[in-house]
Amino acid sequence: MADLTQNDWTKQLEQDPDAVILDVRTAEEVEMGIIPKAMHIDIYQGQGFIDEVKNLDKSKNYYVYCKAGSRSAQACAVMNQLGFENAFNLIGGFTQWKGEVTI
Repeated sequence: MADLTQNDWTKQLEQDPDAVILDVRTAEEVEMGIIPKAMHIDIYQGQGFIDEVKNLDKSKNYYVYCKAGSRSAQACAVMNQLGFENAFNLIGGFTQWKGEVTI
């Protein structure tokens, strides 16, 4: 897992052909907006989160975010334990996101 600033996270994401954006916030938080092309798996689903993550392609690189950066760091740690080598946490999360948002 790597914690990246928004600038580094965005720059790396844009240059990564194997990038997948993963939003781990709650459904209520996602209703406030989401980073374009992000897939949503709520980390608060517990085992449901783990089950869904296990079905993801481990060869991809995952750019993970939540509201402030704590849950996404936890999600990256879980993903690493499940064999994902490239999970990148967005420091500051969606709260500090300055890029495009879709509602």
